[in-house]
Amino acid sequence: MSPRELEHYLHQHIPISKAMHVRVLACDNRSVVLSAPLEPNINHRETAFGGSASALAILSAWSLVHVRLTEAGIASRIVIQRNTMEYRRPIKGEFTARASLKGDEEWAKFVQAFVRRGKARIRVDSVVEYAQEIAGEFSGDFVALGPG
Repeated sequence: MSPRELEHYLHQHIPISKAMHVRVLACDNRSVVLSAPLEPNINHRETAFGGSASALAILSAWSLVHVRLTEAGIASRIVIQRNTMEYRRPIKGEFTARASLKGDEEWAKFVQAFVRRGKARIRVDSVVEYAQEIAGEFSGDFVALGPG
């Protein structure tokens, strides 16, 4: 899946991504990098709203699972089960979120569980950056369910 295809998918199927003006900078089997400008995500302190930073991190992590399952030819519905977000510094301009998986072994177990049971859970981490510095760290558990 190309960055352009993923961006189109997000804007069509997850409306908040379009409202936030999310762009897909990169996507492959190792990571997904999304960006968002400050203007549609600003708060009363003229920094990025925490919910926008969290949403971008969630979108990047969700997108990584989506891309990998799609490229493997596995039809599924992906939902977030739980997450944590740590905010480290204010975001005063365009910001990014880079999602990645810890390793191939965890992914293999996830796919094996999905094929066997029709559902599986995996943890995905994402780092939010502003001005080339870490502004936040996200960790979330995503569940893939059989198409329904």
